[in-house]
Amino acid sequence: MTQTWDIKGKTVVITGASDGIGAAAARQLAAKGAKLALVGRSADKLARVAGEVRAAGGGEPITFTADFTSLDEVRKLAADLEQQLPEIHVLANNAGGIWPRREVTPDGHEQTFQVNHLAPFLLTALLRDRLAASAPARVITTSSDAHRGAQLDLTDLDFSSRRYSEFRVYGTSKLENILFTRELARRLDGTGVQATCFHPGTVATGFGRDSWFSFFTTKFPVKLFFRTPDQGADTLVWLATAPAESLTAGEFYASRKPGKRTSAARDDALAGELWAKSAEIVGTSA
Repeated sequence: MTQTWDIKGKTVVITGASDGIGAAAARQLAAKGAKLALVGRSADKLARVAGEVRAAGGGEPITFTADFTSLDEVRKLAADLEQQLPEIHVLANNAGGIWPRREVTPDGHEQTFQVNHLAPFLLTALLRDRLAASAPARVITTSSDAHRGAQLDLTDLDFSSRRYSEFRVYGTSKLENILFTRELARRLDGTGVQATCFHPGTVATGFGRDSWFSFFTTKFPVKLFFRTPDQGADTLVWLATAPAESLTAGEFYASRKPGKRTSAARDDALAGELWAKSAEIVGTSA
């Protein structure tokens, strides 16, 4: 028998919610009656999206500003979310970025690695007990088919000794998202919390505005070949609303179907090793 899963009245946390896919997902989930907690770097942009959520019938969303280039801000965000949200039914790890040059965060990590992988890893770890207490619950992470260009080296996660290529580094972070989801699903087995990730497609947003990648997603007529933010958010919204029995824990989805993964993305041993290394870096229990 299929268990019903109605998003109406459930609390959904979306990171990277101030623009693009995150904002589109917030509007769509608001229209379905979800209670939204929106996370982003810009208070002004979050206020605009909050207005759109209210207009979509989603009630009064709560907004949280946090910059994932600071792990202390991630820790504060987790504490603030736990303080203000008695329950968290869906955590959408959607925030991310791509940068043309190697930059190091105040925490000492390559920026893409920290923002795209370490920050959601830490946030999920800190919210795990709240998610489990709210079960059934879900963790949904935005990954990408760009993981096909990954070069994951557990001895050089910060690309400090290898040539920096924005697409290679970005693709590696997306592979890390898939491996994180795979290992998270294994560790959450039996808790009532389901972990999945997805490829949104190439979406015409302001994503990567500091990279020449943005030329393809923001300029006419080139961007006419890409998905709209609403289309890019479709699989995220589906993963947040579909019956649990129709989803496979740990799976990577694309267009509402299991996506194609590289052999590295299917490597359970590598997933476990990355998890242990990440936990060591951010200072959480493995």
